[in-house]
Parts: sequence; structure tokens; C-alpha cells
Amino acid sequence: MDTETNQIPQPEVPQTLTTEQKNWAMFAHLSTFLGWIGIPLANIIAPLIIWQVKKDTMPFTSDQAKEALNFQITLSIAALICAALTLIFIGIIGLVALYIIQILFTIIAAIKANDGVAYRYPMTIRLIK
Repeated sequence: MDTETNQIPQPEVPQTLTTEQKNWAMFAHLSTFLGWIGIPLANIIAPLIIWQVKKDTMPFTSDQAKEALNFQITLSIAALICAALTLIFIGIIGLVALYIIQILFTIIAAIKANDGVAYRYPMTIRLIK
């Protein structure tokens, strides 16, 4: 019996990510911290620029930059709501929680991206698809 005709088709092996692709994906997440050094809206603009520059050449980087961008837009909306709620004190607690959430999830995302794993932020409105 011929073994070549009875072979089960193997699934396609995913493209191996280069170090450059993983590094750019990690930078897309970490670039959101630029907003903390006084550059207005840098937390949104930085991943937007990385996405626009790398979207045609690095699909993994593009995906992660969009994910970082969506997370930052979601956090910005939540921060505006919390800022409005500071009049009744609960907004201050919300702003502190958002600060901690941004640090934790961004670091987790950067580590995952550097490992070549596509990270999805929880509680994120995915406006950019």
C-alpha cells in the first residue's frame, strides 16, 4: 500500500515571528507610557503611528499596535468619566484604579508581545479593527 496517498493533510505552520516583529509589537504597548512624560495624547498617538507605519509589513505588530490603541482609547474614555465623577469623590478612586490597570495590563501585554503571543486587553472597546 502506498503511504503517500493515505497521508492526512497537516495544518499550515504559522509564520515564525522575527525578533524585529516582536520588538515592534512590544514597543507599541510600551509607547503608551509616553503620555506620562507630558506629551499630550502620546498614549494614543504613539501606537497609532506604529500601526500606520508597520501595518503593511508586519501583521503581528499591526495587530498589537491596534490592540494597544483600542485599550488607550477605552482608558481615555473611562478617565474622562472618572474626572467628571470627582465631584462626588468616587471619580478619584476610579482614576487611581485606571492608573494601576494601565500599568499592569500594559506590562503584561508588552511581555506577551515580546514572547510572540497576541495579547488581548480585557474590558476594551475595539473601535479600531
